[in-house]
Amino acid sequence: MRRNSLALLIAGIAVPVALAALICYFTFNTYSGPDVMVYVPADATKSQVKDSLKSTLGSSDGMRVYMIWSLSGGRPSVAHGAYEISDGQSALSIARRLKNGRQTTVKASFPSVRTIDDVAERVTRNLEITPEDFLAACDTILPARGFSRAQFPAAFLPDTYDFYWSSSGEAVVNRLLDYRDRFWNDERVERARAMGLSKVDVATLASIVEEETAKTDERPRVARLYLNRLDKKMRLQADPTVKFATGDFKLRRITSRHLGIESPYNTYRVNGLPPGPIRVPYAATLDAVLNAPLHPYIYMCAKEDFSGYHNFASDYATHQANARRYQAELNRRGIR
Repeated sequence: MRRNSLALLIAGIAVPVALAALICYFTFNTYSGPDVMVYVPADATKSQVKDSLKSTLGSSDGMRVYMIWSLSGGRPSVAHGAYEISDGQSALSIARRLKNGRQTTVKASFPSVRTIDDVAERVTRNLEITPEDFLAACDTILPARGFSRAQFPAAFLPDTYDFYWSSSGEAVVNRLLDYRDRFWNDERVERARAMGLSKVDVATLASIVEEETAKTDERPRVARLYLNRLDKKMRLQADPTVKFATGDFKLRRITSRHLGIESPYNTYRVNGLPPGPIRVPYAATLDAVLNAPLHPYIYMCAKEDFSGYHNFASDYATHQANARRYQAELNRRGIR
């Protein structure tokens, strides 16, 4: 009887200890490996969550996290999102994050690109939504905010943004709009008004400036040249707008054939600014327009040294001489 009692005592102690050890193994065992992202798509099932954890964290670690998450009442609809998992995180902490939907933000970015379709393709690369979802949100939101279809590129500023991977198209568009609205503070709005320009006008002019020169230090001077033309009621005669009108962005030389194109974007044929930006300009280029230094120039031509800079002129005769030197160099290099 004493032996039986002792055996029962030992068993009574051993079982809870073993159970406690098992619980500790499952809950406090840490993930060991490189930083990874676990994705739980919309409408995922529990089985899909398990598969995602196992394929990303490894079969053993993934199964531990899944069991804790599942036993604690985890729901796929709440876990929907992306979670960065780092070396040393415990299975319990990972499971809790999924259970409470505490996902990690991801980077979404786009540079100065030509079209709204380009924005859609770039900004959604690290997000669950598709470019089509983003464009559909633009079509829903932007007209209500006063943007015509041609003006959509003026609604956004190239940058890197933090989003949740699971963000909807509407959430992404509204976040980008909010960033653009914060750029347009009272001082910038007043400066544009004093120049006789709307916010969209500034973006449109900035887009032409960016296309004219890749040299950021030259952009304020180019901006003032076009402002001078607008003030004098002259046509802008900006080659980049003609290139945009052709739809052939690889054009290296604008000829008289191109200048005759019937398009509201052909500023050789229409007065004033085109209907909207010909690319999505950087915030710095918007400021280059708003802070363009005064000068008398109304003509510009690429330098014949192909440095990327331009020769400027305030009279047509000087401009013609500049243009002849550049055209001669184009011919010498066989650029058609």
